[in-house]
Amino acid sequence: MTANDDTAGGFTAEEKAAMKDRAAEARKVKARKGKQSPAEDTADVLAKIAELGDADRALAERVHEIVAKAAPSLAPKLWYGMPAYAKDGKVVCFFQGADKFKSRYSTLGFNDAANLDDGAMWPTAFALTDAASIDEQAIAALVARAVG
Repeated sequence: MTANDDTAGGFTAEEKAAMKDRAAEARKVKARKGKQSPAEDTADVLAKIAELGDADRALAERVHEIVAKAAPSLAPKLWYGMPAYAKDGKVVCFFQGADKFKSRYSTLGFNDAANLDDGAMWPTAFALTDAASIDEQAIAALVARAVG
């Protein structure tokens, strides 16, 4: 069984690590009693991005730049150990590095707080493979639509 094999019905090591990250984030917020400034949240996100491997770091940096420019009202925060962007405390979109779950590609995902509804079916996650090839306009449009 590989580290990413979930055939036994349990959580993978990567999923367990993400849950531990989320629990640590919740404890940190509780310990601060909600008094962390947006600048501190941004610093936490940038520090996490700096810890990522080269390919994921380059992608996360680009996504962070694009989201900050396209939707400055979104608040950066950590979510399951990855950069995320929230509106009124609810995560709208997030970056998930490929290395975290030993995936073939990184992901830009959107939660149900995102206003992306389009009929009865619409995408909520997008594969990212190369920072130099990111379609900044497409991501900016998605993020702006998600917030709007």
